[in-house]
Formats: sequence, structure tokens, C-alpha cells
Amino acid sequence: MAFKSQTKMCVILMVCSLASGTALGADSSVVKTKQKAESEGYVFMTSHDEIVEKAKKEGKLAVIRSLSPGTFKNMIAAFRQKYPFVTDVTEFEFRGTEAPQRFILELQAGRGKEWDVFDVAPELHSEFLPFLKKFDVLGMAKQGILNIPAETIDPKSRRVVSVTAGVHVVAYNKKAIPEDKVPESWEDFLKPEFKGKKFMVDIRPQGFAALAPRLGEEWMINYAQRIREQQPIWVRGPAQPLARMATGEGTMLHLSYYHSCMREREKRLGISDTLGCKVIQPVPIRIGDRTAVSLFAAHPHVALLWVEFQASAIAQRIIDTNEPLKSSLYAPGSKINELVKGKTISVNDWHSFYNTERWMELTVKAFGFPQEERR
Repeated sequence: MAFKSQTKMCVILMVCSLASGTALGADSSVVKTKQKAESEGYVFMTSHDEIVEKAKKEGKLAVIRSLSPGTFKNMIAAFRQKYPFVTDVTEFEFRGTEAPQRFILELQAGRGKEWDVFDVAPELHSEFLPFLKKFDVLGMAKQGILNIPAETIDPKSRRVVSVTAGVHVVAYNKKAIPEDKVPESWEDFLKPEFKGKKFMVDIRPQGFAALAPRLGEEWMINYAQRIREQQPIWVRGPAQPLARMATGEGTMLHLSYYHSCMREREKRLGISDTLGCKVIQPVPIRIGDRTAVSLFAAHPHVALLWVEFQASAIAQRIIDTNEPLKSSLYAPGSKINELVKGKTISVNDWHSFYNTERWMELTVKAFGFPQEERR
């Protein structure tokens, strides 16, 4: 009996020792990650509770957003329900490409310090980096301290998170062109029947930069040159072209945003069913709505929780409800995630993102530096 008791005690001690060793190993991994991050100048917190406790002492948030007012309103309400100690939220909306350009000039002039978190415009990504707090968001996400999919975080800066994505499609006027005549591939736009003001092309070629990761830079440049030879109608932004097609004017918009097309289509459904939105493979996708904590944040830990929350399942459902097909590609169960299952895709993600500005410049050059055609 004594032998059996001793054996049983040894087994218990071994189990306890293994459990302790596992815990120590986990703690050791976090400590090592923290030490490495701090040696590189990053801020790293070892638990989510630590972030929350510091955020409780701040209680406020000042955010610049590019999400639509309805989406933001619902998201911030859900955020404050989760963190009721956030008693005051100030917000401002980035609109168009000019607003981020003005804001970066303000930051460079020593102003704009009242904001805790703001969106990082893709064309100004490098310029914004010096004005971002060096939270090791990627390191904390990989250690499970922040609940953010690692694929959404810039691996180079480690502190910028993409919370949405943009899918590019063909938008078309059903009254002007039947669905069976709408291109089945991107090369179909090069057919003779589509030459001479037969479709519209955005002079801000984000869709071309989304095709380059899969099809290659050389293909992209050649394709842009051949699109130019088709003599398209040059436009700037999707809003007006989509609105015109929805009311029966124009034919097609090349590489339109799916969410913009679907939003305009749903808006008009009660009046007419004129606008179509067609997915073509490879499906071009680009990461969108990049957000980060400001270097000057007065409430940095609330801001960090807000960045995390935007990537959460709750927030992604809100995006899908208010801005259909604009949620993150990397959010399990998101509408974009479901849309592209089984399809060939071309994703301008964080691995290719730093080529975006150059790719867009090369495309505009291949276009022949066109100007928007006012109608």
C-alpha cells in the first residue's frame, strides 16, 4: 500500500511539474517576445488585462475614421458596450484623398496631436509611420494578448492594422449590355467591340495594383497600355459612374469596388434593377482601412483596444451589415471570405503592399497620364 501511495504521489508530482513547466514555457515565450520588442523600441504589454486596466484610467477616445458614419456609429456603440468605462468619444471623418494629405502636413507642422487613433492612407503609408506609436501589435497578436488576425497587421511596421478589404468587379448597366455580353475575363475588355468610349476606367488604378500580385508587374503594365488603346472613358472615383449606370446611363465601369456597386444597386432596387455587379477571376482584392495609434495619443490604451475591436467578429458583422462586402478577407465567416471561396484571387496584401504606390504610378504612366472626363 505504501508503494502504491508513493507511486501515486510521484505521478501527481510529475503532472504538476509538467503543468508548471508548460505555464513557465508560455510565460517565458511572452517575456522573450517582450524583451525583443522593447530592444527594438516597441511597447509590448504581457496581458490583455494590463491594457484594459490602463485604458480604464484614460476613459476617452479621439478617432479619425474613414468608415461610413452609420458603420462607425454602430461600431462605437458596440465598443462602448464592451468597455463602458469609455465615457467620451470624439470623431472626425477622412473624405477622399485630400484629407489625409492635409492631415500629414499638419502632423509634420507639429499639429494634429489631439487625435488618439487615425486611418493611414495607402499612398502616404511611409509618411505616416513616424507619427504612429510603436505598439508591437503584431507581437501581441501572435502571443494571443490582442485578438487580431496576424494577416491583417503590417509585418514591416508591426503597428498598422487593416480592418476591411476591397474586392474589384465589373459594374454594368443591364439596359445597355446584357449579362452574357459582359466580359468573362479581364482580357475580354481588350476585344474590338469594346473599343471607343465603351466602358469607364478610374484614373486612380487601385484595381490594377490588386491584379499585379498574381499576374505580375509586366502583365499589369502591358494590360494598362492595351486598356489605353481601347480609348475608354476616364473617370475619377466610382460614385458618379455607378449612379449614372443605376439610372440607365453608360455601360460598364472597369475594376469597380464591389461594395460600392452593391450599395448603389441596393439603394436603387425599389426604383429599378439596372445596375449589375459581376465577379471576374482572378478576383482582385486589396486590404483597406488601415488604422493605428497616434504617437501623440493622450489615451493610447483605449486607442489600442479600439484598433483590436475593429478586427473583432462583432465589428466585422457590423461592417458587413452597413457596407456589404467591405469586411476583412481574413475575418472567418465574413461576406468577402465566403464570396471568394473556391475562386482564384489576387490579393494586394501586406506582402505586396509596399509596391502599391509604384504600381499605381506605372499604371497611370501606361495610361498616358489621362485626365478625368467631365460629363
